[in-house]
Amino acid sequence: MSFPSSVRIVEVGPRDGLQNEPDPVPIAARVALVDALTASGVAEIEVGSFVSPARVPQMASTGAVFAAIQRDRRVLYSALVPNLQGLADAQASGVTEISVFVSASESFSRRNINCGIAQSLDRAGGVVARARASELRVRGYVSCVLGCPYEGAVDPDIVARIALDLQTMGCRQISLGDTIGVGTPRRARSLIDRVARDVPLEALALHFHDTYGQALANIFACLELGVSTIDSAVAGLGGCPYAPGAGGNVATEDVVFMLNGMGIDHGIDLELICQAGRRLCSVLGRQTGSRVARARPP
Repeated sequence: MSFPSSVRIVEVGPRDGLQNEPDPVPIAARVALVDALTASGVAEIEVGSFVSPARVPQMASTGAVFAAIQRDRRVLYSALVPNLQGLADAQASGVTEISVFVSASESFSRRNINCGIAQSLDRAGGVVARARASELRVRGYVSCVLGCPYEGAVDPDIVARIALDLQTMGCRQISLGDTIGVGTPRRARSLIDRVARDVPLEALALHFHDTYGQALANIFACLELGVSTIDSAVAGLGGCPYAPGAGGNVATEDVVFMLNGMGIDHGIDLELICQAGRRLCSVLGRQTGSRVARARPP
């Protein structure tokens, strides 16, 4: 197969990136980040999550962030929700899409959300049904698709089954997450081949963490199959509180630079996305995790 002519980038930095920060980021900085991402041309931004502040304090006040951002009607602003209460809070904030999540690892699921895979699918199903009844778009995440910090290798058949279950319950897209970043190009490509037997390629997204520096290579291998949606985080933000040793997400700036070189359309201004990452990192007090942003003059 050939590479897609265009790719949709889903910016997950404001949620998946900031949720792993040691301290909550000020609301003003979160709003400024989302507004800068909007200005850069990102078509879809995961603004935050409506979870218990006791579980993920970094995502407290996501409703306040939604209330303050400058929305562009061309941009899809989404949020992660774990349950019906989170869905109600998201709806009250004017969210245009929600995401639900399920792990492909039984152990990770129990440590993350205190229930197994089957129960987590049931919970997600209730949220999806209510969201769909309210005409909200829904996206599904599957975590630990290429490895688990507690169980090691994950069976691709399990990933495919969960992806199909999420699609059947009404998720428009399934994002496959290499949560601990252990995937390599051949394994990543093999996984997409397997899942695509049950779920169409156009309904799949790549969500690769860069723990071992393999994320761009993995993305390249899967793009060649025809996958055309990529999750990434500005400045390479991220990690996972429940996955010891997990690195950040692949940096949006690095993905954009690679796509530019491949002649693949994506709609994002490289300079503006680099600026957005640098400004946030100045608030966080550290260097950007994007190799491209570090290589380019500020």
